[in-house]
Order: sequence, then C-alpha cells, then structure tokens
Amino acid sequence: MSLPILSSVLLVDDDSTTNYLNKLLLTKTMQVTQQVLIAENGQEALHTLAQTCVAASASCPALILFDLNMPVMNGREFLARYAQLPAAQRQGIVVILLTTSLHEQDRFFPQ
Repeated sequence: MSLPILSSVLLVDDDSTTNYLNKLLLTKTMQVTQQVLIAENGQEALHTLAQTCVAASASCPALILFDLNMPVMNGREFLARYAQLPAAQRQGIVVILLTTSLHEQDRFFPQ
C-alpha cells in the first residue's frame, strides 16, 4: 500500500450521501488521503479553514472540493470569501468545483 499524497481534503457539500461517497473514494478506493474534513456549506468551510490553516499546520487541506448549491453560504459566495483570505492561508491549496447543476449560468464558472 502506498502512502497518501494529500495531507487532507475538505469536502464542502450539504448532501451527506455525496460527502460519504467522496470520502470513501478518496480514502479507501484512491487512497490519496487519510483525513477528510467535511463542511455542509461555505460558512462552515471558512470556519474549518480558519481552524486548520494556521502557522503551516499539517491539517490544512491540500484540496477543497465544493458544490455550488448549498444553504447558508453557497459555492459562489464561498469562493469569493476564500479569495479574500490571506495568501499564506490559501497557499498550496487546490480548489475544485464539483456540481451536478445543469443551469446554463453554472456552465462557465467565472475565474
């Protein structure tokens, strides 16, 4: 068995089934990480980042997978707030949008 290549992954989605399946995929099937953090909306995700991404912490996620459509703070709002975090807090994190949205306005996500 190979060692995980990602320190941790943050899943940001309000669908518990999606989070469960993605966690299994990342930890058991692909074995790319042992630690998966879960937030059910953008606000929880920002709180998680504030707790884990301090002073070069090893628990800071290397990858964030987020959904667009969530309650409290959706994916667009999360991404806008995430972009305002200090560069040191965002350093080395890859952020990827995962969504099942079929809406035309979601097809080309703004940079």
